[in-house]
Amino acid sequence: MLYFTKIRIFLISLFTLIFVYLTLSNFIKIENDWLDKKINLGLDLQGGSYLLLEIDNQPVITQRLQNTLSSLRKYFKSKKIYYKNLRIQDDETIIFNIENDQIEQTKILFEDQNSDINPYYPKFKSHQFDLTILNNEFRLNFSKYGLIEIKKTSLDQALEIVRRRVDEVGTNEPNILRRGNDRIVVELPGLDDPKRVKKLLGKTANLTFRFVTQNSEETFGSEKLMFEDGSEEAMVSKRIILNGNNLIDAQPNMDTEVNETVVSFTLDRVGAKRFGKATTSGIGKRLAIVLDGKIISAPVIREAIVGGGGQISGGFTFQSASEFYGDTVWGRDIF
Repeated sequence: MLYFTKIRIFLISLFTLIFVYLTLSNFIKIENDWLDKKINLGLDLQGGSYLLLEIDNQPVITQRLQNTLSSLRKYFKSKKIYYKNLRIQDDETIIFNIENDQIEQTKILFEDQNSDINPYYPKFKSHQFDLTILNNEFRLNFSKYGLIEIKKTSLDQALEIVRRRVDEVGTNEPNILRRGNDRIVVELPGLDDPKRVKKLLGKTANLTFRFVTQNSEETFGSEKLMFEDGSEEAMVSKRIILNGNNLIDAQPNMDTEVNETVVSFTLDRVGAKRFGKATTSGIGKRLAIVLDGKIISAPVIREAIVGGGGQISGGFTFQSASEFYGDTVWGRDIF
């Protein structure tokens, strides 16, 4: 006859109950935070998707040059500098000619450390643009450090866009890392559908505001663009009034009066000034909101918008408004 002490009987009973509890948990759903704790496995253990993204900075550089071209016209007018043949050559050089008696004055405006039109970077001891003068022809190219600043800004914005889009996937413990000056590594454990990930991360987000013109044919200063829903085409000016750089914030909201989703946006100081001037002189015109080469909406300007913010309506669902303008807050054609 076996004899067990009370302590041994207690321990055997305790272990038996624990064993039964753990066994039943495999067949019956039992709410228990301790049991629900899991170890997040990496790509090497549970599989997933690994992507290496490279940023295409050329569209950003081209857009910066176009914006600078517009700024130069206004700047020269304010300084009473007489110029001609102001243009962009090979998508990398701004060229213009200056009257002989104003060459030295113009040179100082670009080389001064307090220059308004050619910012100076004290930490690099360099201006944004390198200036070359041949006779009376001025050439502006982004300096080495000017390009570094552009690439750094693009990379920061791209990282934010990727993070926002990865959040849409809903994967656990994603790894999003910098690689050099123009690459991003994305690791998504447990997500083994690379086509879906590429489609999501490969979307561009290049937002511009431009006027719809009355021309019926494409010209040097206009182009024909299709509406996103394919309903119609419109001739749109190539002159960019605003782009994603000027957006501080954009959020989807519900307009209760007409019961539709709208996008409320806020502009930075420069954008607010440009938008106010454009809408003041453009009352009665249609303003095209162009995303990735397609017109999202083209509302008629009823009154000047000078407060630095407004609303865009365009038949959005709440999800599409979040996707489109959640990305275009950062507003770049990046990948």
